[in-house]
Amino acid sequence: MKTQVLFFFLSALLITVTAAGQGVTPAVTPQANTIYTGAEGKFEAAPDTVVLRLDIAAQDDTSHAAYDKASAAAERARQVLRANGIDPKAAQVGFYSVQPMYDWKNPKHKVIGYRVTTNITLKLRDFSKVGGLTGQLADIEETQNQSLNYILEDIEQAKAKAAEDALKKARSQAAAVASAGGRALGELLFATVDVFQQIVPIPMTARSMAAGVAPAAPAPTAEFTPQTVTVNAHVNAMFALK
Repeated sequence: MKTQVLFFFLSALLITVTAAGQGVTPAVTPQANTIYTGAEGKFEAAPDTVVLRLDIAAQDDTSHAAYDKASAAAERARQVLRANGIDPKAAQVGFYSVQPMYDWKNPKHKVIGYRVTTNITLKLRDFSKVGGLTGQLADIEETQNQSLNYILEDIEQAKAKAAEDALKKARSQAAAVASAGGRALGELLFATVDVFQQIVPIPMTARSMAAGVAPAAPAPTAEFTPQTVTVNAHVNAMFALK
């Protein structure tokens, strides 16, 4: 009876520790001769896709003039894509807006111009094109807020590796507690897995990239290795006790 009470206590303790780390209280009722634990795992993999994003924004006295400027900038962006062997249809438009610009110092808030904004998102598998694209797109005056990040789209194998790492850690923790109580760890009774991918955007403003760079200079991303993608997993697992 004392051993059973001890492992009820240890199971409850592990549930409390796991919940504190995750900010969520698992809905698990401790059972006799079982132990419940949770652990974090991860797997780092080379990315297979680069995501390039930028805004096109143009401002002028009239909405029509601002629209014409934005349209001309978008056409130059399409020309850049074609020049790099990319079909403009591969890029996606996320939003389009026309906003009046006000003179807030004027009590009547008089409209003094219009701003047209849209954005473009492009996914590439060929990383060798990144440097040329970012530099050429940055040369378009109306582009801004350019950024890129590397992701892993073929992620299922990495998810499995991260979950495997988390389960190994959960089993190790449970085995240590079982041993401390004079018992041995038995089979896995059930487990839950939560897997997610960390995405770290790399901001590159158009003006900061273009300023002071000679045409023949290598791109800021040239010769560097794309950062690895970390896939994280959290496993909650219940084991039997021998």
